[in-house]
Order: sequence, then structure tokens, then C-alpha cells
Amino acid sequence: MSLSIGIVGLPNVGKSTLFNALTRQSVPAENYPFCTIDPSVGVVAVPDQRLERLSAFSKSKKTIPAAVEFVDIAGLVKGAAEGQGLGNKFLSHIREVDAIAEVVRVFEDKDIIHVAGKVEPLSDIEVINLELVLADLETVSKRLTSLGKDVKAGKKEALIEKGALERLRKILEAGRLTRGEPVSEAEEPFVRQLQLLTRKPILYVLNTSEASQTATGDYKARVPGTFVEIDPIFGVGIDSFIVKSYEVLGLITYFTTGEDETRGWVIQKGWTAPLAGTAIHTDFKDKFVRAEVIPWDTLLEAGSYAVAREKGWLRTEGKEYVVKDGDVIEFKI
Repeated sequence: MSLSIGIVGLPNVGKSTLFNALTRQSVPAENYPFCTIDPSVGVVAVPDQRLERLSAFSKSKKTIPAAVEFVDIAGLVKGAAEGQGLGNKFLSHIREVDAIAEVVRVFEDKDIIHVAGKVEPLSDIEVINLELVLADLETVSKRLTSLGKDVKAGKKEALIEKGALERLRKILEAGRLTRGEPVSEAEEPFVRQLQLLTRKPILYVLNTSEASQTATGDYKARVPGTFVEIDPIFGVGIDSFIVKSYEVLGLITYFTTGEDETRGWVIQKGWTAPLAGTAIHTDFKDKFVRAEVIPWDTLLEAGSYAVAREKGWLRTEGKEYVVKDGDVIEFKI
């Protein structure tokens, strides 16, 4: 499956430097705003010691890790929702990703320009989130206007959608993100098709840049969500950032292992065995018969599949089985 997390932030906060550290790709990272115009995409291996241990267990010829896709998106400025800076292009690129990594500068360096003239991490977060809110408010308001005719006609689907959007509009008008607002099963398809920016998961990435003086204060206690600290210049915190990004996307890993190959397969948390099989091949969903499943550490404890079978640790699961992170699976079709 292909889910991506967009690296966003104000200009000159270290987005492209982080992207370079992640992917080892050569993308521009010069010290001036809007250096990154079109988004660069990189696929990055998810650090996972379980994979290496399973590969050693099976004496595999190849080891293929689970991976996550990162998108380096151009810098945002205040007023983006009204078209300032790269405005609509920036927002459209965010709309295409599944989660947001907000890079926030927390270091002082007189040689690196800050677009606001001073380093205030929480203020930067507020600026970015407000632009997301304003963009969504425009999207929701336009959709409510276009629904008017169908609502007057009493169409059931239009009334359901209107109810959901009016609730979301109130939240946006209050300047808040909509991610925590629940929607019913009937409302979900209508909300999802709008691709609202403020419903995407957000991971706040605090760029400390140990080469410079770090800003002081209690800003970490007031970051409005999950955060990680990184220093992309020295590679500090990069692995934690990758793993957290994977978690924010709602992804888990199951494994297949053997002499030819040990591999981590990426699926959405909560998927049943037939759906999980589609990570290997789409036919696995329809042709699924059963799956042999064992937790990765239990397999290593057993020392071999034969012992695992003998002890009853290797389970046979059917179509309703929900795959767990770290399962080792052999599909039977």
C-alpha cells in the first residue's frame, strides 16, 4: 500500500535538510524561501530490529524492510490560504498526502533567516495550523453553498452531508482543527471526499539543530499533539521520526520469512488476514483460504517452524482474523 506523510513548515526551518537526511536524495536545501517548488518524494525504510532477527533466523538471501513515503513540500507563509507565497500550490500538495509532519524550528542562528524575523516555535505552529483551518473553512463553506438546492429539495444524502459540514464549520470558525470531531458512518463518505487538511494526522517535528543555540522556554509542554525532536544535520532522532511517522499513518508491519527472503509488509492497523494478503498480491483477498500465524518473537523462541508446530504455537487463522503488528504469516490460497 502507498501512504505518504508530507513534510511541511515555514521557509528555512530545515524541511529539505530533514528530507535529505531521510532519503539521501539530493534535493535543494539552500538558505532562502521557496527553494523547494515542486514536491520531492522519497521512500524510506522503517527501522525494525525484528526484521533483521527474522532474517538471521531464516538465513535469508534477501532482507526487504517495510517502507514509508515522505513528500518534501514547499514552505508555507502566513496568508497561504489567500494565495500568499506559493499559496494554493502548497495547500494542494498537502491535500494529496495522508498525514502531515510539521517541522518547527526551535534553534537560534543569526546566519539562517527566519521568515518572521524571530524564532517562536508555538507561534510557527499556530501560523501553519491557522492556514490549514482557513483553507478548510473555504472548502466547507463552498460545499455547503453548492448543497443548497438539494437540501431545499429534501434529499436525504444532502441533509446528512449538511449536518456534518455545519458541525465542522463551527469548529473551523473557532480556529480549531477538525481531526477530533467524530462523524457518523453515514457522514464519513461525504467528509472524506473533501480531503480536509485539518482532519489529517499531524506529527510535530522540533528541529533542535545541535550545531546552534536552542531556543529556551516551556514550548514542548504546549505542543498541541505528538512530537519528536530531531537534528537533521547530525542525524539525531531520524529513526524515531520515521517510526513515529509510520505510527501516525496508522500503519503496522507483518512479516514473511524464509531462506529466499525475509520481508516486512505494510498494512493498515485493523486489517483482516485477506486484506493483509493484498500487500503481497491483490489475488490473495479473493483466493484466501487460511493463514498460518505466529508472533515473530514466539517463532524465534521456538527456534524452528517444526518446534512451533509441535508446541501448538503456530496458529491457523481464517478470514475474520485481524492481523497484529509483528505477526509472521504464511498465506494459504
